[in-house]
Amino acid sequence: MARRTLVRAAAVLGAAALVLAGCSSDGDDSATSATDDGETAAAETTVETDCEPAQATAGDTPATGPLKIGTLLPETGSLAFLGPPEVAAVRLAVDEVNGAGGVLGQPVELIPGDSGDTTTDTANSTVDRELAAGTQVIVGAASSSVSLKVIDKITSAGVVMFSPANTSDQFVCYADRGMYFRTAPTDVLQAQALAQLIAADGAQRVSILALNDPYGTGLAENTAANLAEAGIAEDQIQKIIYDPNAQSFNAEVDQVANFAPDAVALIGFEESAKIITRMHEVGIGPSDGTPVFGVDGNMGNALGANVAAGLLEGMSGTTPLTDTGEEFRQRLLAVDPALIDFNYSGESYDAVVISALAAEQAGSTAGVDIAANINDVTKDGTKCTTFQQCADLVRSGENIDYDGVTGELSFVDAGEPGVGSYGHLVFGPDNKLTTEDYIVVGG
Repeated sequence: MARRTLVRAAAVLGAAALVLAGCSSDGDDSATSATDDGETAAAETTVETDCEPAQATAGDTPATGPLKIGTLLPETGSLAFLGPPEVAAVRLAVDEVNGAGGVLGQPVELIPGDSGDTTTDTANSTVDRELAAGTQVIVGAASSSVSLKVIDKITSAGVVMFSPANTSDQFVCYADRGMYFRTAPTDVLQAQALAQLIAADGAQRVSILALNDPYGTGLAENTAANLAEAGIAEDQIQKIIYDPNAQSFNAEVDQVANFAPDAVALIGFEESAKIITRMHEVGIGPSDGTPVFGVDGNMGNALGANVAAGLLEGMSGTTPLTDTGEEFRQRLLAVDPALIDFNYSGESYDAVVISALAAEQAGSTAGVDIAANINDVTKDGTKCTTFQQCADLVRSGENIDYDGVTGELSFVDAGEPGVGSYGHLVFGPDNKLTTEDYIVVGG
């Protein structure tokens, strides 16, 4: 059945026990300059999201060797600040699966690897090494741009690619042979949550600053469309797409200042620190009284560590952050005591557990067999919440519905959650984040 991902939101505000997470891309090599009215000078690609996604078909002969899981996560590059919680969560999940007897009676083997970013060829080198080692599942990448560089190589090899953080809507209809999955909801949903937050604040004139890559341009386009649907006139919405690798963002920030918005949406990553600093210099930063809204790429405590004290006070935004609970965070800290953020940790953990359960259900560790069972183990069966509990049900012949640390999953045909729940985060005077409430969108 064709599935349209551009759906009308059903928002729910208030404390929520279950929240999904997501993120997506890093700096792209191409630069796009902004025109005088703030629109991008280069044409932006419209991404198709109404399709019948390909589904993997199990093979005739099951594979019974050990399950080997590789990682393609950012240890270096512009998204390296996202790496530690993802890496720790994968290690935790593998340890706990093995502590529960492993997959098909054998320990899962973990083969770690760095994704780097789009300015290097690190991802391709890592994927080559992990494919040569016989991995059947690769968890990553965090960056949509990096994933797009290697997705064909991974999926054509019959290996599952399972991202805990890609949110670009380019993957919904991507020709991935049914081998690509993600535990993060698409940016179509985050755009709805962000627009709701901005509109609820009373904004009527909005500037959108977004980095030039699939994540930034897609989220900017969808946010602008949702703001218009919320009643903000299109000529009151300024959109500027910038080169994240630029040495200076003065021109773009000055354009925003000249537009005189009553709210700014900043869609970026580590370069957001430079942009916020420049905004403060011209008197339109969050600490100067301008409502500034961020997204999952910059709403982390790492941003606060990279700007002067107090410059982020009042900045709020959305991130598909899972309320995984204190008990899960303590388990992660036992793996990596240096963690300061937990973004995408739940999604990384669930990607491993789902893959392991799919292999158990398939009775095979072949990549295509795992892929053919991934959607199924997240819905329409007996509810279970741990690998041990779910694996016992599978071994007794029951269909399962795994609800992970990210909550209810219920994967759709595109191999992704159909509902997104986003934390509404706010920076305090100490440049530290607190979670105010949650926004749930989807349908």
